[in-house]
Amino acid sequence: MVTTTTTFNRGPRKKKIGAKRLFVMKFSEVGGEQQRFVVLIIWFNHPLFVQLLKEVKDEYGLKQIGTITIPCNVHHFHTIISRIVSLSF
Repeated sequence: MVTTTTTFNRGPRKKKIGAKRLFVMKFSEVGGEQQRFVVLIIWFNHPLFVQLLKEVKDEYGLKQIGTITIPCNVHHFHTIISRIVSLSF
């Protein structure tokens, strides 16, 4: 279980996010070091995330065994996630 901290009127409280809402993925530049990320499953429905997955599928195909590894610049992935989070609030 992952714990996040949120702030309410009476100070910070912890909010638990169930493991069923999370998904593990690895991102790396082609031939580079992989970085592991835990992402919210709901992001898979966001148009920016869908576009990233479509681009990867078109360029590299879908053949994978084990953990999903996305050949993507990690900075680019951070940018996409930042935009998804900022548009969600």
